[in-house]
Amino acid sequence: MDIRQIQYFAEVARQLNFTRAASILHISQPSLSKTMKNLEDELGVTLFYRGIKRLELTDAGQAFLVNAKNVLDAFENLTTELNDVIDLKRGEIKIGIPPIIGAVFFSKLISRYKEAYPSINILLTEVGTNKIKTGVSEGELDIGLICNLPVQKENFETIQLLKDPLMLIVHKDNPLARNKTIEFSDIENEPFILYRNDFSLHDKIIQACDKQGFYPNVVCESSQKDFMVEMVEAKLGIALLPSKIYERINNEQIIAIPFNKPVVNLELGMIWKKNKYQPFAVRQFIEMSGTEGQAPLSQQDTAD
Repeated sequence: MDIRQIQYFAEVARQLNFTRAASILHISQPSLSKTMKNLEDELGVTLFYRGIKRLELTDAGQAFLVNAKNVLDAFENLTTELNDVIDLKRGEIKIGIPPIIGAVFFSKLISRYKEAYPSINILLTEVGTNKIKTGVSEGELDIGLICNLPVQKENFETIQLLKDPLMLIVHKDNPLARNKTIEFSDIENEPFILYRNDFSLHDKIIQACDKQGFYPNVVCESSQKDFMVEMVEAKLGIALLPSKIYERINNEQIIAIPFNKPVVNLELGMIWKKNKYQPFAVRQFIEMSGTEGQAPLSQQDTAD
């Protein structure tokens, strides 16, 4: 057994499809199938149940996958650490950012980092907080910028960057626009322009409504703040956006009203995988972020 076989197995287990896995691994499908059969013969167990319509992991395959991930993590840590020694200030960082946040909270940090380390590439991926957690956990992302800390302390190290209250965004002709503050109970009958359900803010708003005894009338879900604002401008509903995002909206048709009670905050934080070797590029980014936020919150007592 060699590391190549384990890498191939992990990709097949991820895709549950030999053809897709072979394409990602840049090898032929027959070669991949033969490699997996040789691995099964060597181990003396069947790793995959080859059904008519789909591929499934057997119990032995599930057990092997858990240990394979540990082996691959250790191998990645080894090779990454050696690359760090050889090429100290080069590399790349893969960062996940929620689209609803975008560059509003992040652009200054990235700009400062690029000035300090111009040879390090930053690869940004826009996805929701829940997908960012998965990406960091599975190693597809080095760092995630997420909403609403805390997260599971056994999986992640975290830094809290800021806490920003959500505000009610309404068209100026909406009767609610006359209020200087608003209660959640006041928006019970309003149509909601809400974040997509893969955003943790979606769940947080639903929970706040539930505590007031109602479920919001959601007419649209989106990951794009500009689209949400356009929907409000078209008088199709109300939205809840962080105050710092509203400050950048230049639209005379839109009014923002702070909530009285309950106050719902966007809690912006950064996560990275616990017990994983972090390359120089990632370590420096985390250190620079920590100077703008708080100390790492590795000893949290609650989970998201």
